[in-house]
Amino acid sequence: MTPGAADLLLVIDVQVDFLPGGALPVRDGDAVVAPINALQHRFRHVVLMQDWHPADHVSFADTHPGRAPFETIALPYGPQVLWPRHCVQGSPGAGFAPGLATDRASLVVRKGLDPRVDSYSAFLEADRTTRTGLAGALTERGITRVVLCGLATDFCVLWSALDARDAGFDVWVVADAVRGIDVDGSLAQAWARMEAAGVRRIESAALA
Repeated sequence: MTPGAADLLLVIDVQVDFLPGGALPVRDGDAVVAPINALQHRFRHVVLMQDWHPADHVSFADTHPGRAPFETIALPYGPQVLWPRHCVQGSPGAGFAPGLATDRASLVVRKGLDPRVDSYSAFLEADRTTRTGLAGALTERGITRVVLCGLATDFCVLWSALDARDAGFDVWVVADAVRGIDVDGSLAQAWARMEAAGVRRIESAALA
């Protein structure tokens, strides 16, 4: 693939709290920084996603007395996994990973700002009705193909890829520029779901 004017690199949640040593670490998460930096120079259009939660966010386990991280509770929009407190607005953990290039990005989109609703996807909040506005912004820029990278493969990358397909984009995921959490086989399931939805898998070396 040779990226052109209608192609976008979408960088998902490469933030301090998702790196080793962070509040919600993805194993080997820091390994995505170098390939993503290299990829950015091959694309005319780059968008960075940023998890950006208020301190009382509904997805935090400590917002619910007696609950522990990784438990699941029922919320009005459906089941919700409870997470350790992470990516709190303005905190060091919410910042982009050290060394991640940000100067190529034409847009930074923050998600998870509503204290009542979680957000994994770059396109839709977890209530599946509230839009981030990204799909419209990409359409106005003439984008037809979205190439995803970042963290984590089996959560925010997965949801973003599926929603990008639903929005009508041709979608690819750069396999060596993502890392997953992999809970109870979730990583293999994520790749299977993306493949079934028509999301294609590519290595960064194949992006000329």
